[in-house]
Amino acid sequence: MAATGALGTLAGCLSALSSDDPSPESDDDVDDASEGPLTDHPYTEPPRIVDVSEQGYESTLRTVPARHELVTADAPSGPVELPEVWAWQADDLPPSVPGPIYRMSEGDTFELTYDNSGHDRPHTVHVHAVGKSWEDDGAPVSNREYVGPDEHHTYVLSGDTPGTHVYHCHFQTHNHLDMGMYGIFRVDPADYEPPDREYFFTLRDWDTRLHEREAGGDAEYDPVDRSSNAYTINGRSAPTTFHPELGTPLIVSQGDTVHLHVSNNGYESHPFHTHGHRFTVVEKDGSPVPDAARYEEDVINVAPAERYTLEFEADADPGIYPAHCHKVHHVTTDGAYPGGMATAIVYEEAMETDEFGEIMADAGYED
Repeated sequence: MAATGALGTLAGCLSALSSDDPSPESDDDVDDASEGPLTDHPYTEPPRIVDVSEQGYESTLRTVPARHELVTADAPSGPVELPEVWAWQADDLPPSVPGPIYRMSEGDTFELTYDNSGHDRPHTVHVHAVGKSWEDDGAPVSNREYVGPDEHHTYVLSGDTPGTHVYHCHFQTHNHLDMGMYGIFRVDPADYEPPDREYFFTLRDWDTRLHEREAGGDAEYDPVDRSSNAYTINGRSAPTTFHPELGTPLIVSQGDTVHLHVSNNGYESHPFHTHGHRFTVVEKDGSPVPDAARYEEDVINVAPAERYTLEFEADADPGIYPAHCHKVHHVTTDGAYPGGMATAIVYEEAMETDEFGEIMADAGYED
């Protein structure tokens, strides 16, 4: 399951786990595999950015049962997949986990219609920080409001709190959030000046037993005994995280100013570390950080539901520099290392090297 070769080299300072490699398949495993996939749902695609100003400040969001590849079949170490997720689908875009990145400007008002015609469970949409009425908070534990199957509701959201926020289903949150119903909601400040490069990261941990159970498998799952065994950046695990089209490598050119909007939609905290580059935190949970409070660092702990905007300069020698969670067991996929929450800052000037070609082969990418 783990990538080898170039990806192992790229992991750099990430020390190996003390546990042994996964044991070979047993005869029972082979028999189970021969039965085929648990579902025939369509596969998710990477999340897209929805600029609400380009579509009249309106969007329709749905829930779609889907299969989701943590590591794609094109990677030598794949496939590793969740047989069922509940993916968000915005308008005519493909379903994705995480959901679409909604983007608006400070002061705008946005109407988000949740259409629950495609799923058999009640759901809601809860957006952190931004202004909305009590009825539009999407929290049925207090307002008793939810969107049942074949129902719809329009949430009116105000861009009164600039910054990077998260959204998720708040009905039976302990299962629905875990099934993939989460995403990023971005409100650009009125004076926002886009940098040379801009990326969004959503960090997440998974207990894959829930997905097997929901797909009709025989896995036993209890949220009280939840135990993460997979870790993702934007829904993918290494080596797929390095794939320029399916993952999210931070592709830069020397001299670029880069903004990385990082959110945590999972259960565990993640100390995010960059090699070869030091960053400053310019936003925290929708609030700008004053200049006097900014300082350079290369690791920051991102707790559940926290959001940071990191700014750094691409001022290192052009090369390929890891960026990863520094809880080393979070750089695994079902115990196999390296995997999980690892990607890289990749200079365009280094994309013609043999090393980059080998990393892309590990990721299943052919240019």
